Amino acid sequence: MCGIIGIVGRGPVNQALYDGLTILQHRGQDAAGIVTSDGAKFYLRKDNGMVRDVFHTRHMLNLRGNMGIGHVRYPTAGCASSAEAQPFYVNSPYGITLAHNGNLVNTDVLREDLVTQDLRHLNTDSDSEVLLNVFAHELQRAGRQRRNLRPADIFAAVRRVHERCSGGYVAVAMITGVGIVGFRDPHGIRPAVFGERTTDIGKEYIIASESVAVHALGFTLLRDIQPGEAVFLSADGEMHAQQCADKIQHTPCIFEYVYLARPDSIIDDISVYKTRLRMGQALARKILRLRPEHDIDVVIPIPDTGRTSALPLAHKLGVKYREGFVKNRYIPRTFIMPGQSVRRKSVRQKLNAINLEFKNKVVLLVDDSIVRGTTSGEIIQMAREAGAKKVYFASAAPPVRFPNVYGIDIPTQEELIAFNRTEEEVAAMIGADWLIYQDVTDLVEAARTGNRKVTGFDTSCFTGNYVTGDVSDDYLAHISGQRNDSARQANDAGEESILGLANSV
Repeated sequence: MCGIIGIVGRGPVNQALYDGLTILQHRGQDAAGIVTSDGAKFYLRKDNGMVRDVFHTRHMLNLRGNMGIGHVRYPTAGCASSAEAQPFYVNSPYGITLAHNGNLVNTDVLREDLVTQDLRHLNTDSDSEVLLNVFAHELQRAGRQRRNLRPADIFAAVRRVHERCSGGYVAVAMITGVGIVGFRDPHGIRPAVFGERTTDIGKEYIIASESVAVHALGFTLLRDIQPGEAVFLSADGEMHAQQCADKIQHTPCIFEYVYLARPDSIIDDISVYKTRLRMGQALARKILRLRPEHDIDVVIPIPDTGRTSALPLAHKLGVKYREGFVKNRYIPRTFIMPGQSVRRKSVRQKLNAINLEFKNKVVLLVDDSIVRGTTSGEIIQMAREAGAKKVYFASAAPPVRFPNVYGIDIPTQEELIAFNRTEEEVAAMIGADWLIYQDVTDLVEAARTGNRKVTGFDTSCFTGNYVTGDVSDDYLAHISGQRNDSARQANDAGEESILGLANSV
């Protein structure tokens, strides 16, 4: 779960990259990085923290050059060490940096092949470093160490990346003195778009995770990078695009529309905002079907992502829509926080109830989804403390029963509240008088209405159907040991011990 950006400009790109990462901050709040190039040299700054905390004036002044890439990160694989902040860099061949969003599901096989056959060195546990080294090795083979790489060499390297790598991934890679290439996995699971703008001295190009970054920086959105496609932006200001995969199955991640993406973004020609409106309408139809004589007095959204679905839901039910919670915007997203106790405490810090909107009322709370259930349970308790007579809870997404392995931090099955539980059991655990979930078919239709050419979506966190077809029970058990809260807390403790030792030396 990350955000990426790459710009080839006619002047310095450091400020535009910084602004773009700020716009994409919702995609990752753990670490940030920018690398630029003046044609002969890279200039890199990366560290743990928010964009505004990682980059100061002295860093920005050092990020010289008319070409660069950037990254915001939340870790779903590896650890939270600043050593795994991106972009990553290798100096052979040519000098390449890479920023990556997603997860590879065959990382262990790739790592073994890179070390034993390709004779490359890996310094971290990050699958992004693996992806970079696969690309670098294949670029070396395709270019045969030519001094001047051709677009055909770059596209040949990306083709081999697609043949070797499996999972959900999108990346931007900068090659010293050559340009920037962006590529997307053959399923199109993770999003990427590109655009252009015309200046007095020529065209400038951008690649980004979401269209909102393209528009906000004054570029014109051209289109999405297609599944399996690579887009190459040369340092000379030329753009080339080529399909680099033989087998294409366009199945973008449905959770981008549910939660991850900003509502003002358009992904694969589908408006995120309108998708969420349709999700609310579909949920209202289900409520009217199951409880035509409902006793709901007021619909109250869980800010912020619950708002867009809650408004059309209330309208279709014919009941009042009210803002019942005030949000502290300086607390990060809770479902990506490590540890249940931290999440529970954060909910109380993040939200405060407006009591008069709850007192003696039957309240329907609307949220985008329920993952661990910690946030939902705390919010329901807050509604009761504010005087609600009954508290119903509606999830605009279906029950999250399976881990996401393609780049979203939806955790191990045992930490998902809906895993192996009925809706009634989940309702009892979170303390709701009634719980209603969106149907998977209605969710898919809400997104597909925006673009009928997209025939399917990755819905694996709801259905357990992994679109790459190579996710086994053994693999899920393997990542469970890496990604559960206990493992993360142990990693964090180890990292703190190392830092403490380094500081004491």
